Amino acid sequence: MAVLSAESAMKPENINEIVGSDRNHLWHHLVQHKPWQSTDPMVIVEGKGMRVKDANGREYLDAVSGGVWTVNVGYGRESIANAVRDQLLKMCYFANSAGNIPGAQFAENLVDKMPGLSRVYYANSGSEANEKGFKLVRQLAAMKNDGKKHKIIYRDRDYHGTTITTLSAGGQAQRKDQYGPFTPGFVEIPHCLAYRDPRGEDPDYGVQAAKDLEKVILAEDPDTIGSVCLEPITAGGGVIVPPEGYWETVQEICTRYGVLIHIDEVVCGMGRTGKWFGYQHFNVKPDMVTMAKGVASGYAAISVLATTEDLFNEFLAEPSDKMHYFRDISTFGGCAAGPAAALENMRIIEEENLLDNVVKMGDYCMDRLHELKDKHQVIGDVRGKGLFLGAELVKDRATREPLDENLVAGVAADCLRQGVMIGRTNRSLPQFNNTLCLSPALICSKDDIDEIITSIDIALGNLAM
Repeated sequence: MAVLSAESAMKPENINEIVGSDRNHLWHHLVQHKPWQSTDPMVIVEGKGMRVKDANGREYLDAVSGGVWTVNVGYGRESIANAVRDQLLKMCYFANSAGNIPGAQFAENLVDKMPGLSRVYYANSGSEANEKGFKLVRQLAAMKNDGKKHKIIYRDRDYHGTTITTLSAGGQAQRKDQYGPFTPGFVEIPHCLAYRDPRGEDPDYGVQAAKDLEKVILAEDPDTIGSVCLEPITAGGGVIVPPEGYWETVQEICTRYGVLIHIDEVVCGMGRTGKWFGYQHFNVKPDMVTMAKGVASGYAAISVLATTEDLFNEFLAEPSDKMHYFRDISTFGGCAAGPAAALENMRIIEEENLLDNVVKMGDYCMDRLHELKDKHQVIGDVRGKGLFLGAELVKDRATREPLDENLVAGVAADCLRQGVMIGRTNRSLPQFNNTLCLSPALICSKDDIDEIITSIDIALGNLAM
């Protein structure tokens, strides 16, 4: 078919052909295609603010920021599009062995928001950024102690990416199933979800859960553990806010055994929780932080690994030493459009006071979720922080038996029929894909939240019939 402009493609006589091309040639993400042999896939053609429109002209309120927690500042931001266009015309790309203007500017502005961190390494996806962090640990071990301190600890229910090595650090069994064998040297610790832990009612549960880390470090031998990689708040594993005392105890343990702290902010970073980064709610000082998704709100591809100056300095050596620097590259880490978009994205968050809005709207949404819990026995637990919220559905509150995944999917499908897109745990945790997930853009209003909650209310009511 002829390549059409965006405006021409939207005309009724052309859009069916576009949908047909999608159905016949695209391989979509995380979707079984068999049903599309008889029906059309959803094709999103337009977005403005909190809402998107499909190829049939139907509008939806997006409560998942692009499906995967990405479009933090909302759709249709002309100023970001202009920043990207201007940068592409001026200088689109050069390998990041050299720098570029927006890359330097965004790096400085970013670390200003992250006291204790000072260096920025660019890549193009969250998976890739986390791989960089893992490679730092492995190379540092090779340079300092013959590779012994190479193991990386991760947490059950956490997710760090879709490559073989980041899946090796993943705590979601269904994401990993059928993709092994995995990269050796990754060790799991238990999750810290009080609702699903027999110790969860104990007043010091957060400290107890964190001490599971120390047990694993001692079992593996502290001299072999290079880092621990954790999400500040577990995302796709069920929206889990660590309990009080958890992060502080993790910090104490890592300091005691010389273990680097790697915090994966791919989901929580750039305002999602009401602070610039999720870890800033807790008393923890990371050695490295990774981020992607909301860094540019999906307007350009960019991810970041930020580190301390001490970690950066470990890789400084005389030029005559041909192996003592970080021998890594990300091709598209040299795209100048990414940091150009990220700069404008950051300006919008600051000038529109979106962090304050996240706190206010997050509190309001949490209150509304508790109202739903009071009304619907199927909601066993609600949790989250800022505009990153979840509601776990159960068959029985007393036993906490999880609701069947097909019924949870039915709730999300019912909301979609009402014109509201919500998320849910999906192909992640055997028997526990039972949490509804909300992550609307940071710009959302009370009216938006009321519409989201009303749709869930109706869907849960239909479920009970």
